[in-house]
Amino acid sequence: MMNDNEVEMEPVVYIVIGRVWENEEALPDDAVTIHALLRAPDDDDAVRRTLEALQGQGFAEAELDQIGVMDGEPDDPLYEGAYQDALAGNVAIVTFSGEG
Repeated sequence: MMNDNEVEMEPVVYIVIGRVWENEEALPDDAVTIHALLRAPDDDDAVRRTLEALQGQGFAEAELDQIGVMDGEPDDPLYEGAYQDALAGNVAIVTFSGEG
């Protein structure tokens, strides 16, 4: 017998929001905002995998501010590719440089 939770097994895709710096001497204003999308069994694993991915991309410092779960596939085209990468098991990093 299946319960309602087993009928629709949407994969859990986390979004982790934070800021990163390319070197340890960078000023707070030099931060680059990032959104990481990834699949993970829990919050702790999502944070650990995000930090490993950021380090692998050469960022020296990271401050993670928020974590949440995506509510299905995003409508924003900016995130469509990242969401698909996350579904495939990758850590997708979306960076936002500058204020416009």
